[in-house]
Amino acid sequence: MTEHSRAAVEIVPVSGAAAMERFIRLPEQLLRGDPNFVPPLRMERRLAFSTRKNPYFRHAEAAFWLARRGGRVVGRVSAQQDRLSPPMADGSPAGHFGLLLAEDDADVHAALLRAAEGWCAARGVKRITGPFSLSINEESGLLVAGHDTPPMLMMPHDPPHTARQLEALGYRREKDLLAYRVETAAPPSAAAAQLVGRGLPPGVVLRPIRMGEMRQEVARLVGIFNDAWADNWGFVPITQDEVDTMATALKPLLREKLVWFAEVEGEAVAFAVCLPNLNEAIRDLGGKLLPLGWARLLWRLRGQRIHTARVPLMGVKRSLAKGMLGRVLPLFIVDALRREARAQGIRTIEMSWVLEDNLPMRRLAEAVGGEAYKTYRVFGKDLAA
Repeated sequence: MTEHSRAAVEIVPVSGAAAMERFIRLPEQLLRGDPNFVPPLRMERRLAFSTRKNPYFRHAEAAFWLARRGGRVVGRVSAQQDRLSPPMADGSPAGHFGLLLAEDDADVHAALLRAAEGWCAARGVKRITGPFSLSINEESGLLVAGHDTPPMLMMPHDPPHTARQLEALGYRREKDLLAYRVETAAPPSAAAAQLVGRGLPPGVVLRPIRMGEMRQEVARLVGIFNDAWADNWGFVPITQDEVDTMATALKPLLREKLVWFAEVEGEAVAFAVCLPNLNEAIRDLGGKLLPLGWARLLWRLRGQRIHTARVPLMGVKRSLAKGMLGRVLPLFIVDALRREARAQGIRTIEMSWVLEDNLPMRRLAEAVGGEAYKTYRVFGKDLAA
């Protein structure tokens, strides 16, 4: 046993810019040898964890910790509580952990999770779930299957040992989230092709996003999203502050023919957003935009060098969801996305994430030729009184 492995694990709260920078850069250190790891942009991570700049913190609070052993940073974790999260079945408040990453060491994982559990328990939490980084509307779940490909935009990538370490600490599967891979050149199922071939139902109009009305359009799609998913497991509504931030952040990624609305008698009732996979564009930047990263990124986003994309948001208003119109509109929208994506050089689209028990969405993904190729797991654990 080495001197380093015998050293005690020290858990240090993240306080100040220097400690937060170590927190942000730790994946670059621990996942350096993983060929499918994509270093996130440090600037984006600084904004995400800023209590002043991220509107998430207007309805939530969080704490961050680093684990040190023998003078080295060997792990990190967060704990958070979102006032908009639905309470647990017994009425107790929800509490989450996230951003978990550590060396394959049981003591390090145990110490980090103790810190997160203690923080949540002190706030009345009886069952902790995660990982969420930081919200369920951001990166959710731990990658447990599909480590052999790089992650898409806003999807996590975790070493295989993390799930094993969580299970050893008493964490169990709460819910699985699936990612479906759709090749744009592959045909949909015969039934889906036949249905789309009949044309849009009377009174329905399909249109792309109006780029000159960005804030209004983002507000429309968020309104549909908040309505469509309100009854779903873990749902947290997107707030107006987050709508405004989203409109600004997504503008460089949005392409007119990759965001579609379905309107019925002039009212937007369904939508889907397909975003070029930013991870493909930043993979070789090492998390840095300076000195030349900005130029490379802008050139790649404006050109047609990105061949993958992700559908992170889609929905149909609940008033239509259970009827025939609600079942067919997503097929028409995804068909338009596939056609336009292929025209823009995109070969693969990921539809993610999809709840394991959301059978309508799973059937839709499979009808358009999708294959479930990654699984992200949300874990839960009852906390001691």
